[in-house]
Amino acid sequence: MAAEGVWDLSISTPIGRIEAVVEFARQDGVLTGAAHGAGENVPLSDIALDGDRLTWRQAITKPLRLNPAFAVTVDGDTLTGTSKAGRLPASKVTGRRRTVPAAVEH
Repeated sequence: MAAEGVWDLSISTPIGRIEAVVEFARQDGVLTGAAHGAGENVPLSDIALDGDRLTWRQAITKPLRLNPAFAVTVDGDTLTGTSKAGRLPASKVTGRRRTVPAAVEH
């Protein structure tokens, strides 16, 4: 299952809903990524895709300094799963892949 693309995430945390954008790309056969949200642009680490299960870690400083670990299931253009940071309860994560307009031929 391909994970590449731009995903709009919604994370239901104990302090409220957080909207974020994550982007995955494949470079030399390796999945790379970055997250954008709350005025931050951070690289993703420990990205792994095993079948339809996608996991990664990232460091954030807003609204709190955390290092959440994400574990989601990719199903076509949607994903669902959880984010867990330290001793905080797991937060529900949902996401939708942005559709990229088809290239227009000239």
